[in-house]
Amino acid sequence: MLEITKNYVMDENQQLIAIQISIADFEKIEEILENYGLIQLMQESEDNERLSKDEGWKYYQSLKQKNVES
Repeated sequence: MLEITKNYVMDENQQLIAIQISIADFEKIEEILENYGLIQLMQESEDNERLSKDEGWKYYQSLKQKNVES
């Protein structure tokens, strides 16, 4: 299981307003989410045609790039 070290940020009334995590933890979470998204894309391919891991990754990266551009 992923161990995430969190730093809590509170306002002047001691109300929790944010949580900080390290870049390394963020990158781990991002990788897990990307892998999950890749699996979903591979399962949802048209005509029930399965994508290979490399094909799925390339397709996912193209979608990710389109998102960045818009």
